[in-house]
Amino acid sequence: MKKHVLRISIFLILLAVFITAAEKKWDRLPLVVSNNAVATVKINKHVFLFSFMGITGQKTWKDVTNRAFSLDTSTGNWEELRPVPGPAGRLAASAIGVHDFVYLLGGYTVDGNGEETSVRSVEVFVPGRDIWYRGPDMPMGLDDSVVGAYRNRYIYTVSGWSQSDAVRNVMLYDTEKNTWQQATPIPGTPVFGHAGSIVDDTIIYVDGAYKNPAGPQPKYVPSDECWMGKIDRSDLTKITWTKIPNHPGKARYRIAAGAGEHKIYFAGGTDNPYNFDGIGYDGQPSEPVATAFAWDARTSKWETVKEGIADPTLDHRGLLVTSRGLVRVGGMAAGQKIVANVAITPTKEKK
Repeated sequence: MKKHVLRISIFLILLAVFITAAEKKWDRLPLVVSNNAVATVKINKHVFLFSFMGITGQKTWKDVTNRAFSLDTSTGNWEELRPVPGPAGRLAASAIGVHDFVYLLGGYTVDGNGEETSVRSVEVFVPGRDIWYRGPDMPMGLDDSVVGAYRNRYIYTVSGWSQSDAVRNVMLYDTEKNTWQQATPIPGTPVFGHAGSIVDDTIIYVDGAYKNPAGPQPKYVPSDECWMGKIDRSDLTKITWTKIPNHPGKARYRIAAGAGEHKIYFAGGTDNPYNFDGIGYDGQPSEPVATAFAWDARTSKWETVKEGIADPTLDHRGLLVTSRGLVRVGGMAAGQKIVANVAITPTKEKK
Protein backbone atom coordinates (compact mmCIF):
# COMPACT_ATOMS: atom_id res chain seq x y z
CA MET A 1 0.00 0.00 0.00
CA LYS A 2 2.81 2.36 0.93
CA LYS A 3 4.57 1.65 -2.37
CA HIS A 4 1.34 2.41 -4.24
CA VAL A 5 0.96 5.73 -2.44
CA LEU A 6 4.63 6.52 -3.06
CA ARG A 7 4.26 5.83 -6.80
CA ILE A 8 1.21 8.09 -6.99
CA SER A 9 3.08 10.84 -5.14
CA ILE A 10 6.08 10.58 -7.46
CA PHE A 11 3.76 10.64 -10.48
CA LEU A 12 1.99 13.76 -9.22
CA ILE A 13 5.30 15.49 -8.55
CA LEU A 14 6.61 14.66 -12.02
CA LEU A 15 3.32 15.78 -13.56
CA ALA A 16 3.53 19.09 -11.69
CA VAL A 17 7.12 19.58 -12.88
CA PHE A 18 6.10 18.77 -16.45
CA ILE A 19 3.17 21.18 -16.39
CA THR A 20 5.33 23.91 -14.87
CA ALA A 21 7.97 23.42 -17.58
CA ALA A 22 5.37 23.30 -20.32
CA GLU A 23 3.81 26.53 -19.05
CA LYS A 24 7.13 28.38 -18.68
CA LYS A 25 6.58 32.10 -18.80
CA TRP A 26 7.55 33.80 -22.03
CA ASP A 27 9.75 36.86 -21.68
CA ARG A 28 8.72 40.30 -22.90
CA LEU A 29 10.27 41.55 -26.11
CA PRO A 30 13.71 43.16 -25.66
CA LEU A 31 12.29 46.47 -26.91
CA VAL A 32 8.94 48.18 -27.15
CA VAL A 33 7.62 47.92 -30.71
CA SER A 34 4.39 48.34 -32.63
CA ASN A 35 3.26 47.69 -36.20
CA ASN A 36 5.74 44.80 -36.26
CA ALA A 37 5.28 41.85 -38.62
CA VAL A 38 4.92 38.57 -36.72
CA ALA A 39 4.97 34.88 -37.63
CA THR A 40 5.34 31.43 -36.12
CA VAL A 41 7.23 28.38 -37.40
CA LYS A 42 7.67 24.86 -35.99
CA ILE A 43 11.21 23.50 -36.33
CA ASN A 44 12.33 20.13 -34.94
CA LYS A 45 9.25 19.99 -32.71
CA HIS A 46 10.04 23.44 -31.30
CA VAL A 47 7.64 26.33 -31.94
CA PHE A 48 9.25 29.72 -32.56
CA LEU A 49 7.63 33.16 -32.56
CA PHE A 50 9.10 35.96 -34.69
CA SER A 51 8.89 39.75 -34.66
CA PHE A 52 10.25 41.91 -37.49
CA MET A 53 10.66 45.68 -37.84
CA GLY A 54 7.95 48.14 -36.70
CA ILE A 55 8.10 51.43 -34.80
CA THR A 56 9.60 52.13 -31.37
CA GLY A 57 10.32 55.01 -29.01
CA GLN A 58 8.68 58.35 -29.79
CA LYS A 59 6.78 57.09 -32.86
CA THR A 60 8.58 59.36 -35.35
CA TRP A 61 10.05 58.41 -38.72
CA LYS A 62 13.43 58.03 -36.98
CA ASP A 63 11.95 55.33 -34.73
CA VAL A 64 11.10 52.89 -37.52
CA THR A 65 13.37 49.89 -37.00
CA ASN A 66 14.69 46.92 -38.95
CA ARG A 67 15.47 44.85 -35.84
CA ALA A 68 14.29 41.24 -35.70
CA PHE A 69 13.73 38.75 -32.88
CA SER A 70 12.73 35.13 -32.29
CA LEU A 71 11.37 33.37 -29.21
CA ASP A 72 11.77 29.65 -28.55
CA THR A 73 8.51 28.77 -26.79
CA SER A 74 10.18 25.87 -24.98
CA THR A 75 12.54 28.25 -23.14
CA GLY A 76 10.50 31.45 -23.23
CA ASN A 77 13.56 33.50 -24.21
CA TRP A 78 13.92 36.02 -27.02
CA GLU A 79 17.01 36.11 -29.22
CA GLU A 80 17.95 39.01 -31.47
CA LEU A 81 18.45 38.02 -35.11
CA ARG A 82 20.26 39.63 -37.99
CA PRO A 83 18.40 42.83 -38.93
CA VAL A 84 15.99 42.71 -41.84
CA PRO A 85 18.03 43.51 -44.99
CA GLY A 86 17.79 46.97 -46.49
CA PRO A 87 18.90 50.49 -45.60
CA ALA A 88 15.82 51.28 -43.51
CA GLY A 89 13.14 49.70 -41.41
CA ARG A 90 9.53 49.40 -42.54
CA LEU A 91 6.01 49.62 -41.25
CA ALA A 92 2.91 47.63 -42.23
CA ALA A 93 4.88 44.67 -43.62
CA SER A 94 3.43 41.15 -43.46
CA ALA A 95 5.15 37.98 -42.26
CA ILE A 96 4.09 34.35 -42.52
CA GLY A 97 5.67 30.96 -41.91
CA VAL A 98 5.65 28.34 -44.68
CA HIS A 99 7.48 25.05 -44.13
CA ASP A 100 10.70 25.93 -42.28
CA PHE A 101 10.94 29.50 -43.57
CA VAL A 102 9.51 32.90 -42.72
CA TYR A 103 8.46 35.14 -45.60
CA LEU A 104 8.45 38.90 -45.05
CA LEU A 105 6.47 40.84 -47.62
CA GLY A 106 6.27 44.51 -48.49
CA GLY A 107 5.60 47.31 -46.04
CA TYR A 108 6.44 50.98 -46.39
CA THR A 109 9.36 53.26 -45.52
CA VAL A 110 9.09 56.77 -44.08
CA ASP A 111 11.61 59.56 -44.71
CA GLY A 112 12.33 62.80 -42.88
CA ASN A 113 9.76 64.68 -44.96
CA GLY A 114 7.04 62.22 -44.03
CA GLU A 115 7.08 60.65 -47.49
CA GLU A 116 5.79 57.07 -47.35
CA THR A 117 6.91 54.59 -50.00
CA SER A 118 5.34 51.16 -50.53
CA VAL A 119 7.96 48.51 -51.29
CA ARG A 120 7.83 45.36 -53.43
CA SER A 121 10.53 43.33 -51.75
CA VAL A 122 10.21 39.83 -50.35
CA GLU A 123 12.77 38.71 -47.77
CA VAL A 124 13.03 35.09 -46.68
CA PHE A 125 14.44 34.19 -43.27
CA VAL A 126 15.96 30.77 -42.51
CA PRO A 127 15.45 30.05 -38.79
CA GLY A 128 18.25 28.24 -37.03
CA ARG A 129 20.81 29.57 -39.50
CA ASP A 130 20.09 33.28 -39.01
CA ILE A 131 20.23 33.79 -42.77
CA TRP A 132 18.24 36.15 -44.98
CA TYR A 133 17.89 35.84 -48.73
CA ARG A 134 15.93 37.81 -51.29
CA GLY A 135 12.79 36.34 -52.84
CA PRO A 136 11.16 37.51 -56.08
CA ASP A 137 9.65 40.99 -55.77
CA MET A 138 5.90 41.35 -55.63
CA PRO A 139 4.26 42.65 -58.82
CA MET A 140 3.58 45.93 -57.00
CA GLY A 141 4.63 47.76 -53.88
CA LEU A 142 2.23 46.76 -51.11
CA ASP A 143 1.69 47.47 -47.44
CA ASP A 144 -1.07 47.07 -44.85
CA SER A 145 -2.30 43.96 -46.68
CA VAL A 146 -3.80 40.70 -45.43
CA VAL A 147 -1.72 37.58 -46.07
CA GLY A 148 -2.48 33.90 -45.63
CA ALA A 149 -0.75 30.59 -46.29
CA TYR A 150 -2.40 27.79 -48.27
CA ARG A 151 -1.36 24.11 -48.40
CA ASN A 152 1.88 25.08 -46.65
CA ARG A 153 3.21 26.24 -50.00
CA TYR A 154 1.26 29.21 -51.37
CA ILE A 155 0.91 32.74 -50.00
CA TYR A 156 -1.99 35.05 -50.86
CA THR A 157 -1.99 38.83 -50.39
CA VAL A 158 -5.45 40.44 -50.25
CA SER A 159 -6.02 44.13 -51.04
CA GLY A 160 -3.87 46.67 -49.13
CA TRP A 161 -2.21 50.00 -49.87
CA SER A 162 0.01 50.56 -52.91
CA GLN A 163 1.76 53.93 -52.92
CA SER A 164 -1.21 56.26 -53.53
CA ASP A 165 -4.36 54.29 -52.77
CA ALA A 166 -5.82 50.98 -51.66
CA VAL A 167 -6.02 48.28 -54.35
CA ARG A 168 -8.36 45.41 -55.16
CA ASN A 169 -5.52 43.11 -56.20
CA VAL A 170 -5.16 39.60 -54.82
CA MET A 171 -1.72 38.12 -55.53
CA LEU A 172 -0.59 34.50 -55.28
CA TYR A 173 3.00 33.48 -54.55
CA ASP A 174 4.22 29.91 -55.12
CA THR A 175 7.07 29.44 -52.64
CA GLU A 176 8.37 26.36 -54.47
CA LYS A 177 8.44 27.83 -57.98
CA ASN A 178 9.22 31.37 -56.77
CA THR A 179 6.56 32.86 -59.03
CA TRP A 180 3.81 35.45 -58.58
CA GLN A 181 0.37 35.40 -60.21
CA GLN A 182 -2.68 37.62 -60.04
CA ALA A 183 -5.77 36.00 -58.53
CA THR A 184 -9.42 37.06 -58.60
CA PRO A 185 -9.52 40.59 -57.15
CA ILE A 186 -11.81 41.51 -54.29
CA PRO A 187 -15.22 42.85 -55.41
CA GLY A 188 -15.68 45.07 -52.36
CA THR A 189 -14.18 48.42 -51.40
CA PRO A 190 -10.37 48.40 -51.61
CA VAL A 191 -9.01 48.75 -48.08
CA PHE A 192 -5.83 48.90 -46.03
CA GLY A 193 -5.20 48.01 -42.41
CA HIS A 194 -7.83 45.27 -42.65
CA ALA A 195 -7.40 41.88 -40.97
CA GLY A 196 -7.84 38.24 -41.91
CA SER A 197 -6.20 34.98 -42.90
CA ILE A 198 -6.80 31.62 -44.60
CA VAL A 199 -8.19 28.42 -43.08
CA ASP A 200 -8.93 25.29 -45.12
CA ASP A 201 -9.93 26.67 -48.58
CA THR A 202 -11.41 29.85 -47.15
CA ILE A 203 -10.08 33.41 -47.06
CA ILE A 204 -11.71 35.74 -44.54
CA TYR A 205 -10.94 39.44 -44.23
CA VAL A 206 -12.72 42.22 -42.38
CA ASP A 207 -12.81 45.99 -41.92
CA GLY A 208 -9.80 48.25 -42.52
CA ALA A 209 -9.96 51.81 -43.85
CA TYR A 210 -10.43 53.63 -47.16
CA LYS A 211 -10.42 57.18 -48.51
CA ASN A 212 -13.36 59.22 -47.23
CA PRO A 213 -15.76 59.60 -50.18
CA ALA A 214 -17.37 62.59 -48.44
CA GLY A 215 -14.24 64.73 -48.47
CA PRO A 216 -10.84 65.29 -46.87
CA GLN A 217 -11.97 65.44 -43.22
CA PRO A 218 -11.15 62.89 -41.99
CA LYS A 219 -8.97 61.64 -44.82
CA TYR A 220 -9.74 57.96 -44.15
CA VAL A 221 -12.74 56.26 -42.59
CA PRO A 222 -13.32 52.71 -41.29
CA SER A 223 -14.86 50.03 -43.50
CA ASP A 224 -17.38 47.59 -42.02
CA GLU A 225 -17.25 45.16 -44.95
CA CYS A 226 -16.56 41.48 -44.19
CA TRP A 227 -15.76 39.08 -47.05
CA MET A 228 -15.20 35.38 -47.59
CA GLY A 229 -13.26 33.99 -50.54
CA LYS A 230 -13.42 30.33 -51.59
CA ILE A 231 -10.27 29.13 -53.35
CA ASP A 232 -10.81 26.90 -56.39
CA ARG A 233 -8.74 23.77 -55.70
CA SER A 234 -8.18 23.10 -59.40
CA ASP A 235 -7.17 26.68 -60.25
CA LEU A 236 -5.72 28.52 -57.27
CA THR A 237 -5.97 31.90 -59.03
CA LYS A 238 -9.78 31.64 -59.04
CA ILE A 239 -11.55 32.83 -55.90
CA THR A 240 -15.30 33.09 -55.39
CA TRP A 241 -16.00 36.10 -53.17
CA THR A 242 -19.09 36.42 -50.96
CA LYS A 243 -20.04 39.17 -48.56
CA ILE A 244 -20.67 37.82 -45.05
CA PRO A 245 -22.44 39.33 -42.01
CA ASN A 246 -20.60 41.86 -39.89
CA HIS A 247 -18.54 40.50 -37.02
CA PRO A 248 -19.40 41.25 -33.35
CA GLY A 249 -18.78 44.88 -32.38
CA LYS A 250 -17.81 47.94 -34.41
CA ALA A 251 -15.64 47.99 -37.51
CA ARG A 252 -11.96 48.20 -36.63
CA TYR A 253 -8.55 49.07 -38.02
CA ARG A 254 -5.35 47.01 -37.68
CA ILE A 255 -6.84 44.16 -35.69
CA ALA A 256 -4.50 41.29 -34.88
CA ALA A 257 -5.67 38.25 -36.90
CA GLY A 258 -4.47 34.68 -37.36
CA ALA A 259 -5.63 31.19 -38.36
CA GLY A 260 -6.09 28.11 -36.17
CA GLU A 261 -7.80 24.81 -36.86
CA HIS A 262 -11.05 25.64 -38.71
CA LYS A 263 -11.13 29.16 -37.26
CA ILE A 264 -9.74 32.62 -37.97
CA TYR A 265 -9.25 34.70 -34.83
CA PHE A 266 -9.30 38.48 -34.37
CA ALA A 267 -8.24 40.49 -31.30
CA GLY A 268 -7.78 44.15 -30.39
CA GLY A 269 -7.50 46.92 -32.96
CA THR A 270 -9.30 50.26 -32.85
CA ASP A 271 -12.47 51.78 -34.27
CA ASN A 272 -10.59 54.99 -35.19
CA PRO A 273 -8.16 54.69 -38.18
CA TYR A 274 -4.86 56.50 -37.49
CA ASN A 275 -1.40 57.32 -38.77
CA PHE A 276 1.70 55.57 -37.42
CA ASP A 277 1.83 57.85 -34.36
CA GLY A 278 -1.49 56.52 -33.06
CA ILE A 279 -3.39 59.77 -33.66
CA GLY A 280 -6.55 59.26 -35.71
CA TYR A 281 -7.10 60.92 -39.07
CA ASP A 282 -9.90 62.80 -37.29
CA GLY A 283 -7.32 64.32 -34.92
CA GLN A 284 -8.42 62.21 -31.95
CA PRO A 285 -6.14 59.67 -30.22
CA SER A 286 -6.95 56.08 -31.15
CA GLU A 287 -7.63 53.64 -28.34
CA PRO A 288 -7.65 49.81 -28.38
CA VAL A 289 -10.81 47.68 -28.31
CA ALA A 290 -10.71 44.90 -25.69
CA THR A 291 -12.56 42.10 -27.47
CA ALA A 292 -11.65 39.00 -29.45
CA PHE A 293 -13.86 37.11 -31.90
CA ALA A 294 -13.55 34.36 -34.52
CA TRP A 295 -15.00 33.06 -37.78
CA ASP A 296 -15.75 29.34 -37.61
CA ALA A 297 -15.27 27.85 -41.09
CA ARG A 298 -17.26 24.73 -40.16
CA THR A 299 -20.39 26.61 -39.09
CA SER A 300 -19.85 29.74 -41.22
CA LYS A 301 -20.67 31.88 -38.19
CA TRP A 302 -19.05 34.50 -36.02
CA GLU A 303 -18.45 33.84 -32.34
CA THR A 304 -17.20 36.01 -29.50
CA VAL A 305 -14.04 34.54 -28.00
CA LYS A 306 -13.44 36.97 -25.15
CA GLU A 307 -14.93 40.22 -23.87
CA GLY A 308 -12.48 42.34 -21.94
CA ILE A 309 -9.20 40.81 -23.12
CA ALA A 310 -6.24 41.54 -20.87
CA ASP A 311 -3.81 44.26 -21.99
CA PRO A 312 -5.78 45.36 -25.11
CA THR A 313 -3.67 46.73 -27.94
CA LEU A 314 -3.93 48.10 -31.47
CA ASP A 315 -1.55 48.55 -34.41
CA HIS A 316 -0.97 44.87 -35.16
CA ARG A 317 0.24 43.02 -38.25
CA GLY A 318 -0.81 39.55 -37.12
CA LEU A 319 -2.05 37.27 -34.35
CA LEU A 320 -0.16 34.09 -33.46
CA VAL A 321 -2.43 31.12 -32.67
CA THR A 322 -0.61 28.78 -30.29
CA SER A 323 -1.43 25.98 -27.86
CA ARG A 324 -1.45 28.58 -25.09
CA GLY A 325 -3.89 30.86 -26.85
CA LEU A 326 -3.95 33.93 -29.06
CA VAL A 327 -0.64 35.79 -28.87
CA ARG A 328 -0.19 39.50 -29.54
CA VAL A 329 3.46 40.59 -29.68
CA GLY A 330 4.10 44.26 -28.96
CA GLY A 331 1.54 46.77 -30.16
CA MET A 332 0.12 50.06 -28.93
CA ALA A 333 -1.76 50.15 -25.63
CA ALA A 334 -4.09 52.79 -24.19
CA GLY A 335 -2.72 56.32 -24.48
CA GLN A 336 -0.77 55.36 -27.63
CA LYS A 337 1.89 53.72 -25.47
CA ILE A 338 4.08 51.27 -27.37
CA VAL A 339 4.65 48.08 -25.38
CA ALA A 340 6.91 45.03 -25.33
CA ASN A 341 4.18 42.70 -24.10
CA VAL A 342 3.66 39.13 -25.19
CA ALA A 343 -0.06 39.10 -24.39
CA ILE A 344 -1.92 35.79 -24.44
CA THR A 345 -5.70 35.52 -24.73
CA PRO A 346 -6.80 32.00 -23.71
CA THR A 347 -8.89 29.95 -26.12
CA LYS A 348 -9.92 26.32 -26.46
CA GLU A 349 -7.85 26.15 -29.64
CA LYS A 350 -5.28 23.33 -29.58
CA LYS A 351 -2.37 23.10 -31.98
